[in-house]
Amino acid sequence: MDLGPLLEQALTLMLTGMVVVFVFLSTLIFLVHQLERFGDPTPPAAAKAPAKPNAQPASENVSPDVVAAITVAVQQYRQRHR
Repeated sequence: MDLGPLLEQALTLMLTGMVVVFVFLSTLIFLVHQLERFGDPTPPAAAKAPAKPNAQPASENVSPDVVAAITVAVQQYRQRHR
């Protein structure tokens, strides 16, 4: 059994596969870039909505009972996992 032709065939198959994958991915990237042109006509910076300056933090909407319950739960967790 001669190993030379088998190695040559394996190398040819490997290179062919790598070239096919490279060409496919290159074509895919090119097409995605071309499709970007037909997407949203506004630039990404202009599409962002300004933040609400009067928005209150979520912690002000939480009742003190919930805060106390969370604090106790965290303390118990820390005591168990020391």
